[in-house]
Amino acid sequence: MEIRKKDIRALTKEQLRQFFVEQGDKAFRGNQVYEWLWQKSAHDFDAMTNISKETRKMLEDHFVINHIRVDQIQRSADGTIKNAVRLHDGLIVESVLIPTDTRTTACVSSQVGCSLDCRFCATARLKRMRNLNPDEIYDQVVAIDNESRLYFDRPLSNIVFMGMGEPLMNYNNVLKAIEKITSPEGLGMSPKRIIVSTSGVPKIIKKMADEEVKFGLAVSLHSAIDEVRTSIMPFNSTFPLKDLREALEYWYNKTKNRITYEYVVWKGINDTQEAVDALVKFCKFAPSKVNIIEYNPIDDGEFQQASNKAVEMYQNTLERNGITVTVRRSRGKDIDAACGQLANKG
Repeated sequence: MEIRKKDIRALTKEQLRQFFVEQGDKAFRGNQVYEWLWQKSAHDFDAMTNISKETRKMLEDHFVINHIRVDQIQRSADGTIKNAVRLHDGLIVESVLIPTDTRTTACVSSQVGCSLDCRFCATARLKRMRNLNPDEIYDQVVAIDNESRLYFDRPLSNIVFMGMGEPLMNYNNVLKAIEKITSPEGLGMSPKRIIVSTSGVPKIIKKMADEEVKFGLAVSLHSAIDEVRTSIMPFNSTFPLKDLREALEYWYNKTKNRITYEYVVWKGINDTQEAVDALVKFCKFAPSKVNIIEYNPIDDGEFQQASNKAVEMYQNTLERNGITVTVRRSRGKDIDAACGQLANKG
């Protein structure tokens, strides 16, 4: 009878140790395999050279390593790299490497498609197929770290969960992936270099605060007026701004971490003084930073980048009110790798 092989990376270190004991071997063999999987990112059992051939064969008989494959790499004129990542079941997600003079940032995906329905985002037009497993999120980071070393001669320095999907709708797996990425038994990256970007799921933001997570939080806000936000992000009717604000206050009181807001200014939607004033009022309760992001059109429809004058109005009003503001220019636009453009177009 054929054994149905399990995904070995779904096992904890303790479960691996237990497996070896059950096989009549020593528990520490589980530690060795765990190290190969999470520190050395091994994709097959034959790479595990300090383990005997017989043991490797036994692992092969019982388990698989469901690793990702980078199917296609596109390079932008500005150095940005976009990966089309094929998962073990044939589905595809995208992740992006964004280089600057001082660092390289990985923008990783957390879902195939997205649970939410933001009308300005290309990913939202894809059907949500499934959540990514922790190892699939971890593998994207390893692939981008390898590319960073290959193309820019330095390791990956930062990670943002701003790729495909709403990370807080796949919270448990995102958390497990971050544990593997930050653990000394994994990639050993500092959690302070990781930002999880959410469109705002109040209940999970509070849960993160209770669990005292060490990574940063960014909120894709785009409007601090309920009617406007619901018109561009329909799920806002389920998670209104009052609930989001209360969750963010809870987060700040627990963590004392500054909150970052991601914000696009669109022509005829949120390019008014009233919209900026509402944003100032929304942000005031805690130290915050607003990243004003250039919009990357996904068609020629209703969402168009606002004028420079409108962006300057935002910048001036926010600064006058003591709120840090950065205007970010798009990266990787020519290969559809910029914010909101990830849609598996190839």
